[in-house]
Amino acid sequence: MATDTDSVHAGGASKKTRRRGSARPPKSAQHEDGPPPGLPDAQSGSKISMREVARLAKVSVATVSMVLNDNPRISRATHMRVQRLIDRLGYRPNRLAQSLSGRYTQVLAVLLPALRHAFADAYFGELISGICDRAGKMGYKVILEQAKPEFVKDREHIEIFERRYVDGILALGCNDRHAFLKDFADGKYPLVVVDNYFSQWNLDHVVCDYRSGAEQVMNYLLQLGHRRIGFINAAAAEIRTSRDVGDVYRERLESVGVTPEARWVEDGKFTEDGGAKAAQAILARDREVTALLAGNDKMAIGALHYLTRNGVEVPGQVSVVGFDDLRHAAFVTPALTTVHLPLYEVGALACERMIERAHGRSERVAERLPTHLVVRESTGMVNTSTGSPTGAEVPPAGR
Repeated sequence: MATDTDSVHAGGASKKTRRRGSARPPKSAQHEDGPPPGLPDAQSGSKISMREVARLAKVSVATVSMVLNDNPRISRATHMRVQRLIDRLGYRPNRLAQSLSGRYTQVLAVLLPALRHAFADAYFGELISGICDRAGKMGYKVILEQAKPEFVKDREHIEIFERRYVDGILALGCNDRHAFLKDFADGKYPLVVVDNYFSQWNLDHVVCDYRSGAEQVMNYLLQLGHRRIGFINAAAAEIRTSRDVGDVYRERLESVGVTPEARWVEDGKFTEDGGAKAAQAILARDREVTALLAGNDKMAIGALHYLTRNGVEVPGQVSVVGFDDLRHAAFVTPALTTVHLPLYEVGALACERMIERAHGRSERVAERLPTHLVVRESTGMVNTSTGSPTGAEVPPAGR
């Protein structure tokens, strides 16, 4: 809600007195680059309020507010006319006054898990970039919080609503162990889960279509002739999207008459080091494995590093596939075949739906964004010329 307290000082330059006898500029040129006669400008030293902008533009205060927030309900002509006036006057809205006097704080919280280096992680970075960019375009600010034990114990996830610090929460990296999420199941406080979903709690979510991505990559590997496919996953017992990929992995193998074996599966802990150790463990148990599917790019790159460092040809002997398509996936050697997840777009859409929820949207949010396979150099046809694709000896993962 806008108020008369939405004001700024538009500079402090004083007007110079025109010397007596000096020539007055032609009337037609007096306001060629500045505001029309009687209109204050950014150099006038006057105080400009949103109400004054509305009066001068001959529109409502609500219209000025919607122009400032890029609301699509405003026609392009009106938007351009009001925006030109705002720029000419040097007006800047007082967000604090808006939040204190209005119904909304214009602030969202991004809630991350209590992980080391979470803010430096490329996966979270893509999601947060999409959230922040869309929030800025819609007139919102973003704060970052971590779901540390004391944060949950002190019920700060509820307190930030009760104290009117935020209009909503976007939850990233949450899993089945985060029982505090059930506090949002009644919809009293708006929360959108980003890139995961929960069957046990009725929570709004925007997520990549992991099942479709897994189906694409498994179909591709099967078409290349692979049947002994290792699977490097992580946290399948806690993360629904990880379970989705695992379900498809088993379903597609069974569809071609292959019984998935437990020795083909290993937890890679979502890290490069975990991926390397998982690849070593799988190949130590079965040297006939011809492909490795990893649940994210980090684990795939770890597996790739282990194989190439130990003389296993990729993709000549073992193909490797990731899941993310983060920016560095195309620049490893060989370039990584992976499933592209639209993480930036998921973050942006989740932010938009969160704001809609905060402003009264009643329909449940449950949206999946499409994924697609990106084929690069780390996959190839199964090599049937040798009986043991990985050789007679599997070296330790530390090499």
